[in-house]
Amino acid sequence: MILLTGGAGYIGSHTAVELIQAGYEVLIADNFYNSRPEVIDAIEKITGKRPEFEEMDVCAPVKVDALFHKYKVTAVIHFAGYKAVGESVEKPLMYYRNDLDSLITVLEAMKKYGVNRLIFSSSATVYGVPEAVPLIEGMPTGCTNPYGWTKYMSEQIIQDVCHAQPELSAVILRYFNPVGAHPSALIGEQPNGVPNNLMPYITQVASGIRPHLNVFGNDYDTPDGTGVRDYIHVVDIAKGHIAAVEYAMKNTGAEVINLGTGNGYSVLEMVKAFERVNKVKVPYKIAPRREGDIAECYADASKANRLLGWKAQYDLDTMCKDAWNWEQQLRKE
Repeated sequence: MILLTGGAGYIGSHTAVELIQAGYEVLIADNFYNSRPEVIDAIEKITGKRPEFEEMDVCAPVKVDALFHKYKVTAVIHFAGYKAVGESVEKPLMYYRNDLDSLITVLEAMKKYGVNRLIFSSSATVYGVPEAVPLIEGMPTGCTNPYGWTKYMSEQIIQDVCHAQPELSAVILRYFNPVGAHPSALIGEQPNGVPNNLMPYITQVASGIRPHLNVFGNDYDTPDGTGVRDYIHVVDIAKGHIAAVEYAMKNTGAEVINLGTGNGYSVLEMVKAFERVNKVKVPYKIAPRREGDIAECYADASKANRLLGWKAQYDLDTMCKDAWNWEQQLRKE
C-alpha cells in the first residue's frame, strides 16, 4: 500500500488516480487545508475504486504513528506541504513549522515501521535565480522565498537520512509548473481565494470571475518580454510519480530528478494558446514585475528519461483544453 500524504490536493489526487489505475493500493492522509473531501469521491468515480482515507494532520506524531500501525505501508509519496510563494513570505514560521515538521514526522514513522521507499514533492524553486537554462539537477541551488527554502531544507534532510540509513531509497522530484486537469474534468486545480498560479487565474478570467489577468513584467530578456516557464500537464507529473515508485523499489540512496517538458513558454504565449484552443478571450494588463520572479525557468528532463523511463506526453494545447474543461465543470456545480 502506498501512502500519499496530502493526497487529496491537486497533484496528489491525480497521482492517486494513476496509482490505482496501475494496480496499486492507495492510502490518502489529508487534513483538507488546501483541498476538499469530495476529491475522494471523484477519485473513486474515475477509477472505480475508493482509496483508503484518513483525515489527519501529518505533523502530529501520535496520529502518524497510529496510521503506520494500522496500515501496511510499503512506500510514501509526501505531498503534504504548503505551496504559495506569496503566503510563505507573509507567514514564514507557518511554512517552516508545517513543511519541515510533516516531513520529519513521516521519516521518523517510516524508520520505526521499516518503510524504506520515499518519493518527495520538491520544486524547481530550489534553483533560485539560475545563471543558465535549461536547469540541470547538478546546478547550484538557493532560494528567493521561504517556500523555496522549505523544499531546499527538506531535500537536505532526506539526503542526510539516506546517508544514515543505507537501506532507504528516496526520489526527490523537482516539479516545474504543473497545469491542466484530469481529462474527465472530475479533478483539477481548485485554489482557495485568489490563485497563485497562472493557469487557474487565466481560467477564472476567461469564465468572468476576475476582470483581467495581471501580467507581471513585460521587460524581461525573453522573446516577448514576459516570464518564461516550463508548463507541464498534471497527469504527466502524476505518471512521473508512478515511475519514481517503481525506481525506488529497485534502488537505494537519494536521487534528485527534474519533472518538466524541457520547453519554455512565456506568459503571453500561454494566454494566446488558451484563447486559440478554447475560443475565449482572456483580457490582460501589464503590471510591474513581482519581487523574486525570474526571467526564464525550464528543465533539462533527460535524467528522468534515463533513470525513470519517463517523458512528458501532453502538449500545450491539451493543457489549455483540460484546464478550461475543469473550470467549466466547476462553474456548473
